[in-house]
Amino acid sequence: MYFYFKRFADFFAAAVLTVLLSPIMLVASVAVKAEDGGPILFKQVRPGKNCRLFTVYKFRTMSVKTQDSNGRELTDMERTTKVGGFLRKTSIDELPQLFNILKGDMSFIGPRPLLPEYLGLYSPEQNRRHEVLPGISGLAQVNGRNALTWDEKFTYDIRYVDNYNLKTDLYIFFKTIINVLKRDGINSDEAHTMEKFRGTEIKSEEVKN
Repeated sequence: MYFYFKRFADFFAAAVLTVLLSPIMLVASVAVKAEDGGPILFKQVRPGKNCRLFTVYKFRTMSVKTQDSNGRELTDMERTTKVGGFLRKTSIDELPQLFNILKGDMSFIGPRPLLPEYLGLYSPEQNRRHEVLPGISGLAQVNGRNALTWDEKFTYDIRYVDNYNLKTDLYIFFKTIINVLKRDGINSDEAHTMEKFRGTEIKSEEVKN
């Protein structure tokens, strides 16, 4: 029952916010385009509920250039534009995901959608993170985010899947707002700030048992 209420609340809130925040999104679009002439949006395929692939939208925060004049690969920090840095700090780069919510691909609250290449690396328990819609923010994001190990992140994701309700969603929602106001790393993308997930190692003791 809560799933249907949550979906209605997500759609209604996303529709209202899209209208209210449209001036900010328009200014952000112009700024991103004016800075280096590249595309406005960053688009990437991610797995959602039941591992169904969808395209996630964000304002582009990095230069389209991946190498310097000597052919050296640029780091993500070097590629981050001035406008992009501001958009990340203020979480404005996440606003296009309102359209993902309207389409039904995402929710405001849920496990963050990760890379498709990870799908074959999850344990059966970790893969349960795909039993619910992915979110803009989630339990792992408000409990340490990039300070967490992959296993800790997945533990929070599964805890959310097993216990998600209105009280939990409201807690995550307000904790997210607090973290954004504190600029506490809420919107740093996992693909750019952590080592790639390479699967969970099984300890030899666990194998023997």
